Amino acid sequence: MKKRINLFIFLVWSVSVQGQSFTGNFARDAMQAPMGSATAVANPARDTLAVEPFRIKPLIVPAGLAASGLLVQGKISRQLQGRAATPYERGFHTSAEGYLIFVPAALSLTLGAAGVEGKHAFGEQVLLTVISALAQGGVTYILKGVTKYPRPDGSTYDAFPSGHTSSAFASATLLHKEYGHRSLWYSVGGYGLATGVGALRILNNRHWLSDVLFGAGVGIGATEVVYMAYPWVKRKVKRR
Repeated sequence: MKKRINLFIFLVWSVSVQGQSFTGNFARDAMQAPMGSATAVANPARDTLAVEPFRIKPLIVPAGLAASGLLVQGKISRQLQGRAATPYERGFHTSAEGYLIFVPAALSLTLGAAGVEGKHAFGEQVLLTVISALAQGGVTYILKGVTKYPRPDGSTYDAFPSGHTSSAFASATLLHKEYGHRSLWYSVGGYGLATGVGALRILNNRHWLSDVLFGAGVGIGATEVVYMAYPWVKRKVKRR
């Protein structure tokens, strides 16, 4: 438990350091950009080259979820699992969550392909989806290898964090970032499905509550960082 807390503190510190670096670079780029350039635009919300400072606020929720996952690790998660596993012991099993994780991102891309205006053009939405998947998948894979925590059913030692849950919440965050401004129901539906995926992982006796909470934090956090970094990275690439 202490090792995981130390690891989480290290990750938060790393994000803070990167945040200061991004902020400094963003500010310098904005000051150097001439009038009429991509930095000085009338509608920065639609212009994907507009430089935005690194913000801590979007990371508060994912950090809170990750911290909650660490806090409920052990006794609390085992107590919940003892109750939640009852349907599983009676023969309950579903693989629906394996498909539900893709629904929010698929909806976002479908809307983009159909010409419904999102935060980014369709091609950029595809790119952001791929980068986000790689980011959250990479973090999840590394943490699974480091922690080697047993699953509730005892099948393997790669429970922490939940990969299905991190993927589902990354997918929901993509939909929220692209179309949440058009209707609150896109965000509600996406995160509702992601929450359902996490619940099913527990009911299927494949994950502890701590795995699910931390996985949700990873999925949201990774996607938020990708969206914050994308305009800056895009500017750097276009300058070459």
